Amino acid sequence: MALERPHGRFLAGEAADLVGVSGTTIGQWARRGYIRASRSTGDPHVYSLEDVAEAWVVHALLDRGVGHAAVRRTIAALGDERPWPLLRAPLATAGGDGNGTPRIVLCEADGAYALEGRGWQRLAVQGELRSLRPPSALGLLAPGA
Repeated sequence: MALERPHGRFLAGEAADLVGVSGTTIGQWARRGYIRASRSTGDPHVYSLEDVAEAWVVHALLDRGVGHAAVRRTIAALGDERPWPLLRAPLATAGGDGNGTPRIVLCEADGAYALEGRGWQRLAVQGELRSLRPPSALGLLAPGA
């Protein structure tokens, strides 16, 4: 599915309401590079539905106990030559329920991969994976939806 053109126009407060965080948080995530404002040529920044879906993924990762540094590393590893890397990748989390800090996992047809110091490494033992797909209307934009 081609997602090159952003859809919709949401101010930070509106995007935040859809994700379940504050408008200030949306702005901070955009400044830190977790999400992008698809239309940011002036103030206020305007977020597309795809940007909101990416913010939902960031929120879900942080809510599951994944650290900010792991989110940044994942975004960098997925590459940003194309928009919405978190939305395009089939991501899940593994561990975290008494098993230490949860890890972000990339789910491919040939197995699950965790981001390590040497890049994406296939998991020998993957355990239970918790998928990361935006809900309802946002889910229309998720891979495999």
